Amino acid sequence: MVKVALMGLGSDVSSSFAQAVDLIGGIPDLNTPDREVLVKVGVFAPKQEQYTTIPIARAIVESFSKAPKLWFIESDNYRGTGTERLQIWRELYSDRVVPYNLSEDSDTRTVTIAGEEMALSHLLFESRVLVSTHTLRFYEKGSVIKNLFGLPPMKKKARFHKKLDLVLLDLFEVLGGIDLAILDGTFAYPGPGSGQKTRIPANVFLVGRDAVAVDAVGAALMGMKPEKMPIIQEAMNRGLGEGNLDNIEVVGCDFSEMQETIQPSRKRKKK
Repeated sequence: MVKVALMGLGSDVSSSFAQAVDLIGGIPDLNTPDREVLVKVGVFAPKQEQYTTIPIARAIVESFSKAPKLWFIESDNYRGTGTERLQIWRELYSDRVVPYNLSEDSDTRTVTIAGEEMALSHLLFESRVLVSTHTLRFYEKGSVIKNLFGLPPMKKKARFHKKLDLVLLDLFEVLGGIDLAILDGTFAYPGPGSGQKTRIPANVFLVGRDAVAVDAVGAALMGMKPEKMPIIQEAMNRGLGEGNLDNIEVVGCDFSEMQETIQPSRKRKKK
């Protein structure tokens, strides 16, 4: 059975993160001196403050203690350059932890995504570990998989929205999957109809080796039904991961208690 760790942040986020990684079986095959790590952070616009926090990002870096280099990667969008947005995590950068704007890479490989050719950074095709980290939110496309939309280098990506599921899952397949998926639930971001207008302090995070499973558990925490999310179902049809909650073991915190914390309206109905 696939495992997804659901953990409280605690006073020492790095320690909590290490415990979560242990609960899913560890990452000894990923944390090696032979493989560099790509950390695909997700941030649309810094002013919205919806992105992986510094403590979680630091914990990710520390969990890959043996990796010779970690690249924090992002691309340009119509709200600004990837280079500008990557400055959010500048206090973590060093000779080993390096920001990289995929849109500035002239060394690319052309692949077919959603029926058309797309040139992607060479970094994505070398023997590197791919980590995808984003926020816990109510969104029909999920977060971890949707985060891959930041890989294409073009600034204007709106034309892909009409076939977004196809684009995201083609990218997933072309890259050979996501090696480690993290949802940062320092805050949870509700969606329409949730009764909440602002972000909710949740102080949890999710970690798993199966990105589809992490997105499915995260969606369920936010009140969505993975079985009704086309992107989760199509990912399962392609054999990219497990989206059936019955086949996912949530370890760490109690799932139901976390649902009540994140969804106050759910708690009221229960009473």
